[in-house]
Amino acid sequence: MQKNNPDSFKAKDTLTVGAQDYTIFSLPKAAAKLGDISRFPFCQKILLENLLRHQDGDYLTAEQIGRVVEEIRSHTEDSDIAFRPARVLMQDFTGVPAVVDLAAMRDATVKAGGDAQKVNPLSPVDLVIDHSVMVDAYASDKAFDLNVKLEMQRNRERYEFL
Repeated sequence: MQKNNPDSFKAKDTLTVGAQDYTIFSLPKAAAKLGDISRFPFCQKILLENLLRHQDGDYLTAEQIGRVVEEIRSHTEDSDIAFRPARVLMQDFTGVPAVVDLAAMRDATVKAGGDAQKVNPLSPVDLVIDHSVMVDAYASDKAFDLNVKLEMQRNRERYEFL
């Protein structure tokens, strides 16, 4: 959710689970201003909820959200949708090139006199490094420690890079 979300469609609500309160953006509440959205496909409802949650009045405005809703109704869907996932999960074969691109953008920012710390993904990213783990030792109290030590030696460059 955007910190400065104007909640133009009055969709903001609270969901209580046990003793914990969660801020949500209710599609039924938004429908009071957007019109009937009950027959929208589920995937488009997910996108709409995401737009409501991330509205900031600048990058994502009420007009843009209204236009997306009208295009869904008319089956034209010509507008870009400013989808902002809560989290991005990347495997190493796609994530490593993204990390390299991020490093290059940060270097270019520094060369242009900017602050590299301002170049970050808009959504949290988890990078999963998948590789085979070899078992050299087993059936011993020291097996785990030895296997971890050998794993680190074999993949030192990969771990240092990441």
